[in-house]
Amino acid sequence: MSTAERPARPAEKRSRYDVESLLAVAVEVFGERGYDGTSMDDLARAAGITKSSFYHHVKGKEELLGRSLDRALGGLFAALETAESDDGPAVKRLEGLLRGSVQVLVREFPHVRLLLRVRGNTETERAALARRREFDHRVTALVAAAEAEGDLRSAADPGLTARLLFGLINSLTEWYRPGGGLGDRELADAVVDLALSGLRVRPA
Repeated sequence: MSTAERPARPAEKRSRYDVESLLAVAVEVFGERGYDGTSMDDLARAAGITKSSFYHHVKGKEELLGRSLDRALGGLFAALETAESDDGPAVKRLEGLLRGSVQVLVREFPHVRLLLRVRGNTETERAALARRREFDHRVTALVAAAEAEGDLRSAADPGLTARLLFGLINSLTEWYRPGGGLGDRELADAVVDLALSGLRVRPA
């Protein structure tokens, strides 16, 4: 039975809710039903509160969507800015970005998964997609710099290489489950080793 289909809990057993706990409920329901397929009735039922109580905390489901996407994008841009601020070679900055992005995915898993599923059907989604495009452009610039410095193979267009690298990271949302056997550092090590092993230029 999905979260949104579970019977509402009796009033005396309901937990006290704040925006963060309602966001956690909403992201779980969005993940099960899709954002477009989720109503405020679904969210209220999943939380075990009335719709009016839900509106006491947030304006509606799009506010919750925005908060979730901001969590995911905020983490990714923080990882990007940390990598860009490094004084080392571009390939080391790129490695740092990949590691940081995997750790963001693990830490903010449901929010990153939701980000990857938006299609631009609302103003909030379109704003998130615009920020993703900015992120992609800056990653591409980092890949291009690593190629120009001679540390990465330049067989492919830098934009394609950037998309392939993050395609690998994004694919983790299809099978990774938080709390499993792999920690974020182990996962980041595996991804960086696999992603860059074929791209690095080896000494003659």
